[in-house]
Amino acid sequence: MKKAFISILILCSAVSAIAQQYETAVAPLKGEKWWGGLVALGSHMPFTSTTEWYDLSKKNLNNQIVPLILSSEGRYIWSEQPFRFRLQNDTLLLSSDYEKLNAISAGKTLKDAYLSASAQHFPPSHKIPEEIFFSKPQYNTWIELMYNQNQIDIEKYAQDILSNDFPTGIFMIDDNWQKYYGNFEFKPEKFPDAAGMIDRLHKQGFKVMLWIAPFVSADSPEYRLLVKKGYLVKEKDGITPAMIHWWNGVSACYDMTNPEAASYLEEQLLTAQRKYGIDGYKFDAGDVNHFTGEYAFHDPTANACTFSQKWAELGLKFPYNEFRTSFKLGGQAIVQRLGDKSYSWHASSLLIPDMIAAGLLGHAYTCPDMIGGGEFGSFLNIDTDKFDQELIVRSCQIHAFMPMMQFSVAPWRILDKKHLDICRKFAQFHEQMGSYILQVAKHASQTGEPIVQHLEYAFPHQGFADCHDQFMLGDKYMVAPMVTKGTHRTVKLPKGEWHDDMGKKFRGPKTIEIEVPLERLPYFERIK
Repeated sequence: MKKAFISILILCSAVSAIAQQYETAVAPLKGEKWWGGLVALGSHMPFTSTTEWYDLSKKNLNNQIVPLILSSEGRYIWSEQPFRFRLQNDTLLLSSDYEKLNAISAGKTLKDAYLSASAQHFPPSHKIPEEIFFSKPQYNTWIELMYNQNQIDIEKYAQDILSNDFPTGIFMIDDNWQKYYGNFEFKPEKFPDAAGMIDRLHKQGFKVMLWIAPFVSADSPEYRLLVKKGYLVKEKDGITPAMIHWWNGVSACYDMTNPEAASYLEEQLLTAQRKYGIDGYKFDAGDVNHFTGEYAFHDPTANACTFSQKWAELGLKFPYNEFRTSFKLGGQAIVQRLGDKSYSWHASSLLIPDMIAAGLLGHAYTCPDMIGGGEFGSFLNIDTDKFDQELIVRSCQIHAFMPMMQFSVAPWRILDKKHLDICRKFAQFHEQMGSYILQVAKHASQTGEPIVQHLEYAFPHQGFADCHDQFMLGDKYMVAPMVTKGTHRTVKLPKGEWHDDMGKKFRGPKTIEIEVPLERLPYFERIK
C-alpha cells in the first residue's frame, strides 16, 4: 500500500511538472516597442500596446517562426523552445512550458538587441546560398500551370522568358510533377523526357529546382517501405502511422526527428538529382499548424517546431534550396520566402514589413513571395479590362531592390506592352544590382546583419519605429517604393546626405513629397 501511495505521489509530481507553465511580465521602458516571433506579423510590428496571444508552438501563419522578441531599447527575449506572448497595456507577457523567460539587456537600440541575440543564439554561418539567388530573377511555374505541371508548358514558359528578353535565372517546377507524394520520379505521361527537358533548360541558362514536401501518399510502395523502416511520424500510440491533414489532402509524413529517416530522404533526393540533373529543391510545408493532434516522434522530446526545424535543416545539404517556413535557423545559408500573398494592394503593402521582420529574425536570405502575389486563384479567368496592371509593376519594383525577386504569373500574358516593358526594365535592374546585393549578402554571412533593414535598426531613435513603406538595402540605399495606387508619396529622410535616383541632393532629417510616375522606383543613396 505504501509503495502504491509513493508511486501515486511520483505520478502526480510528474503530471504537475509537465503541466507547469512559466509566466513572465516584462514592464516597459520609456518609449519601448517590440518586434519578433512570427515573420507573418511583420505588418503588426512594432506591436501595438495590446495584442492577442501568439502561440509559437501551434501557429506559424504560413511563414517562419523564431522564438525571439526584440526591443527598440536594446532588450531581447530568446528561448530554444516555442513560447506564447502578448502585449497588454505595453507590458510584454510571456508564457513557456519549458523555462522562465527573461528580458536580456544588450544595449540601447533595436540593432544592439538584434546583434547581441544573433551572436549569442544564431551566429552567422559564414556561408550564403548560391550566388545566382542574389543576382538573377527566379521563375516559378505555380501560377501559370498550377497542378498541371507538364513538359510542353514548362519548356514554353522558359522559351517565353527568353523571347521577351527577361534575364535567365532560377527555374522552379512546382507541385504535381511527381508520380505521387513520397515518390521522386516525374510523371511519364506528363514528362516523356524529363532529363532532356532539364538539360535543355540548363543550356538556355537556367538552374532548375523541383517542389517537394515531407509527405507520403498512403497505399503506395514508398509508404509501405517507410512503415516497415519506422521512418514515418506516428500517432501517440507509437505504432500507427499518423495521417496529416494539409492543403492537398491527407498524407503520411517523414519523421524528420529520426536521423535515419532524414538520411534516407536525403539519399532519395540525391538520387533524383543524379537521374534528372536538377540543381536543388523547393522544400514546401513543414508548418507546425499541420500537427493538430498528439504524435509520437522518433525523438521523444520533439514537438512540431522540432519537426519544422529538422525539415529545414535538410535544405542545408542542398545549396539550391527554398523554404516558406522553419523554426529558428537564423544565420544559416537557407533561402526563405514570404508566404503566398493575394493579388491586392494590401498584400503588396505587406512585403516591406514582412521582409524587415524576416531580417530581424535572422533570415537575411529571403525572397518576398511572387510578383503580384502567390495565390493562384487571383489569376484565374482574368478579365484584362479590369485587371490592375499598375499593381504588377509596383510589385515588381519592390522586388527589384530586394535580395531576391521571383516571377510566377507570366508578365507577358497579363500585361500590355507599356507595363511589360517596365517590368522587364526592373528585372534587368535587379540583375544590374546583383553585385551590390551579393556584397551585402556576404556581409550578412559574416556579421549576421539583415540585408533588408528597418530604418529604426539603421537610424535608431530618429522616429522611424512605425515606418512600414521604406527600407534600407544594406547601409547604402534607402528605398521608398510605391505600395499604394497612385503616383505621389511622402518620404522621410534620416540624418545625413542623400542622392536620389534622379540625381537630386538632399540633407536629412527631412520629409519630402515626391512624384513617382509608373516608370520610377524611388531610392536614395547614402553619401555620408
